[in-house]
Amino acid sequence: MYLHIGEDTVIRDRDIIGIFDMDTSTVNKATRDYLKKAEQEKRVVYVNYDLPKCFVVTDKKVFISPINTSTLSKRAKL
Repeated sequence: MYLHIGEDTVIRDRDIIGIFDMDTSTVNKATRDYLKKAEQEKRVVYVNYDLPKCFVVTDKKVFISPINTSTLSKRAKL
């Protein structure tokens, strides 16, 4: 099955490692460092440039999404 994470972006639900809230998870320095490293490695994909509410980690990329974490979790039925 596929998960729509905003705009024209869909990803396979079996590729999802985790869906994380941007406000609560980026408080931790390790998370900020992880996102910074992913950005430097060109693995970050911005779904659009609205206010980011969550990020979705897959095995190859990190998707920054404007959709709320709980909405994506319900869509994915995680």
